[in-house]
Amino acid sequence: MKKIVIFGGGSGLSQILKGLKLFPVDITAVVTMSDNGKSTGKLRKEYNTPAVGDISKVLLEMANCDNEIKELMNYRFSKDSSLDNHSIKNLLLTALLDLKGNFSNAIPVFEKLLNTKGNILPLTEDNVDLVAYTKDGEKLLGEAEITKSTKIKERIAYSKEITINPRVFDAIKKADLIIFSCGSLMTSIIPHLLNKELNMTINNSKAKKLYVCNMFTQPGETDDFKVSDHIKLIEKYLGENTINAVIANNKKMSSELVKKYYKKEQKDPVILDNKKLKDMNIYLIEDKLYKIEENVYRHDSLKTAYLIFSYLMEGERNDIHN
Repeated sequence: MKKIVIFGGGSGLSQILKGLKLFPVDITAVVTMSDNGKSTGKLRKEYNTPAVGDISKVLLEMANCDNEIKELMNYRFSKDSSLDNHSIKNLLLTALLDLKGNFSNAIPVFEKLLNTKGNILPLTEDNVDLVAYTKDGEKLLGEAEITKSTKIKERIAYSKEITINPRVFDAIKKADLIIFSCGSLMTSIIPHLLNKELNMTINNSKAKKLYVCNMFTQPGETDDFKVSDHIKLIEKYLGENTINAVIANNKKMSSELVKKYYKKEQKDPVILDNKKLKDMNIYLIEDKLYKIEENVYRHDSLKTAYLIFSYLMEGERNDIHN
């Protein structure tokens, strides 16, 4: 069975995995560990543990259990209670960390509980924060603060040196395809690319490197970015000419909903610049990638997964999607 390693964090990674787990592939999802917002941030402070939010979300997305169990795991207690908006899945994973001492021993128990498909690996076991440096010299500490700020970020770093989970290196060396998922570049993708040894392992891998491009820009991070600009930013950290292919949306979006996105969040649709991608020697896989759920644009998880699987199995064919 072909092996995929996919890097990401939060909702973007979860959305891709929702479709990808339906295909006959061996998946290893590597998850960022710097979330410090809401429930996760409170648990980190109280128990001095690594971030549990993103990894518990990914574990649940890869679960093979019925919807009632998923609904229970996603349940959040009232903000006015002593449990203060914590979700069941975050509390359970924190309890397992306390019992087992680390993610390496805690995650298999959680996977057994949820009958999870694939391997879910934390990028690091360290309790660490992201730091962003803005164009005007301001230092933003923590993922929540970085996401909230619309100031232009010039650089991302960690608050301290981190130790990469050794199982991540092993997975990369065995991979047939390495994917960088959709999601915030600054808080979901680039945090994976701040370690030189890890970057070198990715670069030395014979696996193709595929990026699933965001459909909307992110204020302060990717303002006015086209598809090619997203790849250039990834390669700023990973190294030039490392991304082989990109999956990108090519279908115009609803003008009314797009206006709401801009008015509320200052987000614009990402423009597909085919010629520039061709000049960069990036293999383009283009299609209508979005669907609208509860008045929100999301990647169509099944179609995106199908395109990933097709690329994995068939490679770069000149007669489709290019």
